[in-house]
Amino acid sequence: MKIRAVTPIHVDDDELQRRRRRYDRLAPAGVTVELTDLGDGPEVPRALETEQDIRRSESLVVQALQQTDPALFDAFLPDCVLDPGAEHAGPVPVLGLLRLSSHLLGGIGRPFSAVARNTAIADELGRRLALYGMAEQCPRVRVLGLSVTDIEDEATWARSVAAAVADLEVGAVVNGCSAVDVLPAGGGPRVLDPTATALQVLGLIGDLRLTPHLSAAAR
Repeated sequence: MKIRAVTPIHVDDDELQRRRRRYDRLAPAGVTVELTDLGDGPEVPRALETEQDIRRSESLVVQALQQTDPALFDAFLPDCVLDPGAEHAGPVPVLGLLRLSSHLLGGIGRPFSAVARNTAIADELGRRLALYGMAEQCPRVRVLGLSVTDIEDEATWARSVAAAVADLEVGAVVNGCSAVDVLPAGGGPRVLDPTATALQVLGLIGDLRLTPHLSAAAR
């Protein structure tokens, strides 16, 4: 399965290469992810700090979806836990990191929580989970209060997550960023990396010889 992934914001080349190496490391056998940057134009967000940033990012990601060549790719994957454009039809099936990872938790009936870098992302994450029918299982998303540059700082992110979830009485917490490596926890709930989890699910889908489904609206 060859997947086209697109960042939800403009990132510099060093960060793009870091994210590419991360996909290469996490992708199971039979799954290839080709990650590209959303672009460096003035209309492209450099960070998701407000609802306006999120909506602008979503619109640009959908444009990238529509430009995806079905002769080259089997599916499209936004490189973002907010699954921008996941409900849109395109020339190839659209996957979602949050949809795949949260449905795994939903399938086993496990209550869970989530964390996000800021309030705007937390609100959108909660909205997405509600759309996926997960509002009851995940009634709250906690805000970490971190900057976009902290995405590259695993230690700072891990400390913030550990402090935010220490008192939660759930077995799992979805890490609300697609580009952060989750460090082993010393205690508390299991923190799930949505990217790693989604790619493992896709590996299983490939092992079962199933393929992502193209929306009827796109055919």
